[in-house]
Formats: sequence, structure tokens, C-alpha cells
Amino acid sequence: MDRTAENLQSAQPRKTPRRAPKLREASFKDHEQITLLESRYGLAAIKSCEEWSHLWLGNPLYRELQPGWSIGWVLEDENNRIVGSMGNIPLLYEFEGRRVLAASGRSWVAEPEYRSASLLLLDHVINQCHVDLYLNNTVDVASTAAVSAFQCTRVPVGVWNKAAFWITHYQGFVESFLARKNYPLTKPLSYPLSAAVSLKERLTKMALGASDVEVKGCPAFDERFDDFWMDLKRCNPHLLWAVRTREVLEWHYKYALLHGRLWIVGAVDGHRMVAYAIFDRRDNEFGLKRVRLVDFQSLDGSTALLSPLLSWALRKCRDEGIHMLESVGRWLEKGELLEIIAPYERRLPNWRYFYRANDPGLAESLRDQRAWAPSLFDGDASLMR
Repeated sequence: MDRTAENLQSAQPRKTPRRAPKLREASFKDHEQITLLESRYGLAAIKSCEEWSHLWLGNPLYRELQPGWSIGWVLEDENNRIVGSMGNIPLLYEFEGRRVLAASGRSWVAEPEYRSASLLLLDHVINQCHVDLYLNNTVDVASTAAVSAFQCTRVPVGVWNKAAFWITHYQGFVESFLARKNYPLTKPLSYPLSAAVSLKERLTKMALGASDVEVKGCPAFDERFDDFWMDLKRCNPHLLWAVRTREVLEWHYKYALLHGRLWIVGAVDGHRMVAYAIFDRRDNEFGLKRVRLVDFQSLDGSTALLSPLLSWALRKCRDEGIHMLESVGRWLEKGELLEIIAPYERRLPNWRYFYRANDPGLAESLRDQRAWAPSLFDGDASLMR
């Protein structure tokens, strides 16, 4: 959700709009205005109409729900200029053998003088009468009060206000850190400081354990992912699962793959995949080259095979000059693998993952943390940016 509700509670608008904005459903014809507005406030780079429209037209669930699904809502001023926007992404889940229709808002943004009115956008996304579940795993500090006001609660599994990470290129990591803090002479300073960080890590970190499992990088999603999905949900019917068919994975990650920002790696037993992990590239504006663990799944439900998949990703990071590898959320709980082996962690400003179940029976079931298997595959956290 990023900067969607910035200063919504405490800051006064810079100017008062001449009249209340008009709320209407968004259409594909709004592409240019919406993407310009998002880009102006740092939510996303401007994308072609084809790439932006793919969020819906490439989504198998959206095609199924047509013509009844809105792609989102916008606010217009008196000159019919779009001054606020929020996308509406349909997502298919399964739980205890039944389909669950979920919605995730995307890129909640408004001009400063219209930010109080932008709560109407959030209201329309969360309170869709035909939606079973609202998910948002990109909540920022400014948005927390707003989603909480709509009775959204924290996902009860994982640690969504902390990131665990490895440094895989010390000099580049330290130089980016110094640039973020506005230190002068960042490059000369980065060399002695990175040497100190490297020495500290060698003295304190625990290495990832070796494994006999066969690990293979995957250039794309193939038929094994359909087989894996069928086995995964059959073995764990009690968990709320985002559908991970090959078709859905290809929609979700299409442009990340096309732009070379996605790594897929599997643990295989002969021709059968028994676990996989997905990593994506998310650099920041200070020159930090960063890769995130987006999703990890294993047929036996354990994290035993996460270690060799992480080892593969760490080697690839070092080979390609990536500065850091990080993970947020599910695998940071006490006793889980990443808490033990990742040498560093950082606090995030707020809890990132909230939900609201509109179906009463589902709401009761999801109070039990044993019903959850959350990751950054949920919501729009790993959809194209």
C-alpha cells in the first residue's frame, strides 16, 4: 500500500479542494492518468498500457469473474482529472476444500488535498459484498490506522515487522547505506567499513548446512508446478492457500520473468519437485541491489529444504554482485530456520500484513494461526512494480 494514506491523520491538506471529488469505477482508459499519479508519488514506475492491464486481463480469475469485477476506483476533481486511485485485484484461495474469493487493493494514492476523501477508495475495496476475504501485505506506517479503522487485523503467523538478511557484497552494501544517510565520500569510506562488517560476520554467523538434495534453477514455470500444487493442497487441506497453478504463477510473475528480476529454484526427487523457492529483485533508490525470498513451499510442510535453496540463492547473489538477500514474514518466527542462520535483521516501521474476512465462518476459522500459510506471494507484494 506504500504511501497511500500519508499524513492522513495528523497533517492538514496543503489546500482545500473546490468541491468534493467524484468517485467512480476505474476503467482501462484511465491507464495514463493513474500510472502518472502513482509515479508522481513514488508508488511505481510508469508502465505501458499492456503491462498495467495485465494485472487484470492476464489474471485467470478476473477473466472468470467478468463482467462483474471492477478493476478499481478513482477520485476525480471538477475538471475530471484523476486525483486519487486504488486498484482492485481479485485473488483465488482455497481452504478446507472450497474456493475463497479474495481482494487486494493496489497502489492507494491521492493528491495531498484529497487524501481524506481517499478513504472512500479503501472502503470500496474492503467492503465488496461478493468478496470473502480482504488481504493487504504492503501496509505502511501511514496506512495502518486506516486499515485498522476498517476492522482489519494482523495476520497471526510470522513476523511482519522485521526482516532477516544476509550481506552478499559488503562494499556495495555499505556504500548504499552511507548514501542513504547522506554521508560524504561514500565510496572511499565504504571499503574499510565493509572489511570490518565482513570480519564481524565471519566471526559470528552460522553457515547454511550442506544437503544431499538435488537443487535446480528453473527458467520458467513448467508442468511440474501444476503437479506440485495438486500435491500441496491435498496434503494440507486445513491451510488457507493462495492458488499456485502454473497458469496463476505465469500471470503473477510474467513481467518479473521477462525483465530478468525473478529466480525460481526447486528441490527435486527424480522428475518430481518436492520443494521450491521464488526470489525477486527489488533494488532501492540508493543503489542497493537487493533480492527477496518471496515464497517457499515444501510438500512435507517443513523448512528442512529451505536451507539448500537459500544456499543456491546466496551463491547466485555473490556471483551476480547482489548486495543483500532478505526475507520478511513467515519464516522469522521463533525457532524457524531464518532466525537461526541469518546473521542480520532489521526492524520495519510497522506490521505489514493485515486481513479481514467478510464471511463469518471464515473469520472464525482464520483466528486459528494453524489455518495460515502466508508469504509475499499473497496480496500484491510480489506483483509487478
